[in-house]
Amino acid sequence: MRREIFVVQMAGPDRPGVLAAVMESIASWEVQVVDMCQSVIHEALSLGCIIEIPAGVPAAAILKELLFCAHNLGLAAKCTPLPEEAYEAWVAGQGRPRHIVTVLGRTLTSHHLAALGQVLADQGLSVDTVTRLSERRSLLRPPAMPRSCLEFSVRGTPRDRLAMRAALLSLSRDLGVDVAVQEDSVFRRIRRLVCFDMDSTLIQAEVIDELAVRAGVGPAVAAITEAAMRGELDFRESLIRRVALLAGLPETVLAEVAASLQLTEGAERLVRSLKGLGYKIAILSGGFTYFGRVLQHRLGIDFVYANELEVVHGRLTGRVAGEIIDGPGKARRLQAIAAAEGIALEQVIAVGDGANDLPMLQVAGLGIAFQAKPVVREGAGQAISHVGLDGVLYLLGLRDRELRALEPAPKERQ
Repeated sequence: MRREIFVVQMAGPDRPGVLAAVMESIASWEVQVVDMCQSVIHEALSLGCIIEIPAGVPAAAILKELLFCAHNLGLAAKCTPLPEEAYEAWVAGQGRPRHIVTVLGRTLTSHHLAALGQVLADQGLSVDTVTRLSERRSLLRPPAMPRSCLEFSVRGTPRDRLAMRAALLSLSRDLGVDVAVQEDSVFRRIRRLVCFDMDSTLIQAEVIDELAVRAGVGPAVAAITEAAMRGELDFRESLIRRVALLAGLPETVLAEVAASLQLTEGAERLVRSLKGLGYKIAILSGGFTYFGRVLQHRLGIDFVYANELEVVHGRLTGRVAGEIIDGPGKARRLQAIAAAEGIALEQVIAVGDGANDLPMLQVAGLGIAFQAKPVVREGAGQAISHVGLDGVLYLLGLRDRELRALEPAPKERQ
């Protein structure tokens, strides 16, 4: 008599002790459990396992006990024979590439998931597991700024990566959700350094535009800023031209602007969570050091590299003092910090919104375009456009309930 292999599936109401009861029902035969998966959604249990029954052991008696146990627990049960050849073929395929697909938005609907599922199916990718990363929310008292996130573990090699990326970008644009696809590698779980752009990423404004308004040259500077963000104008040239228009502005205006700046939604939670997990945090900005230092003090940033406004006799001269931090300069700073800290580039995350952020987004292990122009979304590895900056945490596979332990106590918030 040959050994026999069965797939056992059970479903029904969950309660403590279900797993123990099922396994105890066949424990006297020492049946080998070669694979198992269990999930519960709103107290509804789904339990599956593959068991190997040794040669000479009565399979019928074992299956009878499993079915009887399931009946007593109020579970529907099914036991399906699995030919050894089919099992071995399944085992041989376990080396297939795996990817993590993260879908996030304010809400997720069946329409969103149907569209995503179709893209995955078109690429020949199979979904193994689906995990909710966002916390449950009340339907009677919904939050003002909701977040919904599901993480899919998929296996297989995409038939056409470029076509899949284009389809996902289109899905994001048309349906208002973000989709990230990452290799399921060890580096995804051991990131150590995050480098942020500052203007329109950590903060909601472009500081130079705010300074320009106070200098009375707002429209002229804003037009140059927009052209640079779209990649239509060299950043270094655009910075020199914009700063020149600020000549004569009193230095005291810098403090006024700094006091008016608002953090981007989710920025404070994101940085606090990353710091609590031991990450190093850097600001690499084409903006200005003065404002980077303000954020450094407020958020506990480790490194700040930005441009220094030259001040003489209490007024801006219209020049940048020292080296200009442009796109390539950001990438070099990222690499230098990583090297000094002994961190592999695969362990680095970069987040930015402008064309001058692309060099650092492309050199980092995980580059994220945040609420960016189309040219940046297309050039970056990933994009977040429909939730706050703390959506980055979901791309790291972190659950809201896990991060709650890093939140300050109520008395600390006062």
